[in-house]
Amino acid sequence: FHYLLEHHADIRRQVTKTKSGVETLTESDNPEVAAKIQEHVSSMHKRIKEGRGLRFWDELFAAIFADYKKIEMTYEDTDKGVKVIETSKDPRMVTLIQAHADVVSLFVKHGFDEAHKNHPVPKSDKPQTDNLVFPIIQGQGGVVPRPTAVEQPRAGAKFLFDVTADSKPEEISKGLDRAARLLNLYGAAGLKASDVKIAIILHGDATKIALSHESYKTRFTVESNPNLTLIEKLRNSGVDVMVCGQALNTKGFTDPEVDPSVSIAASAMTAMSNKQQDGYSYVPIP
Repeated sequence: FHYLLEHHADIRRQVTKTKSGVETLTESDNPEVAAKIQEHVSSMHKRIKEGRGLRFWDELFAAIFADYKKIEMTYEDTDKGVKVIETSKDPRMVTLIQAHADVVSLFVKHGFDEAHKNHPVPKSDKPQTDNLVFPIIQGQGGVVPRPTAVEQPRAGAKFLFDVTADSKPEEISKGLDRAARLLNLYGAAGLKASDVKIAIILHGDATKIALSHESYKTRFTVESNPNLTLIEKLRNSGVDVMVCGQALNTKGFTDPEVDPSVSIAASAMTAMSNKQQDGYSYVPIP
């Protein structure tokens, strides 16, 4: 790093900001400097994978390494340096990655004069997700703990999610996400998945959610059904996931196309009537 700072005038750098992070190209016509650039990037890639931070006194670097697991970094050596792609699914981390890329460009421009400075964490205009927790369903349906709020989750409650909302083939259904959020609300309140009963009935435009990976791929030209992983997590937490048998027929889907993790109900109407007679609270997801 010190070598590169000493030779910063021999380095050129190009940064392209993307929706999920940055793509950078850092090169030099000096073969020795180019080799050092490649060596440095390789070392930084290893540090990010292992979470071994540096420049702990620099606020920006400290913030990035505090959440290093949210960073995806790949790199490729070029004839004169290296191309790097850094991305994240976390909006806040995307902001930090882009700010870090700008700071590295300042290192290239000013050398040691810039390296001696602290770089504050930028404020993001994107939604903050740092305070979300996932106590029961990991990675989906995050919630904000509200231990002092009124109307806390009660053990023994029953919910019926009537899911008809459409979703893009590559996206997870908001109805399934809502069910995951309810479970996480219970977990955030110190309760268990077994303290609440949840049933989901899929019909209308949401019928396709029930298809197996193979059928989903054939019908919607995507690699897999993005909903099945979440359905499995929900089922493992005691959630009953059903699809309307009449809607399957209406939408032109056959029973063998339905994934084994989803039960086929005679109809959505009978499922909703039966569950409400059993004491389930009706929650529409149109």
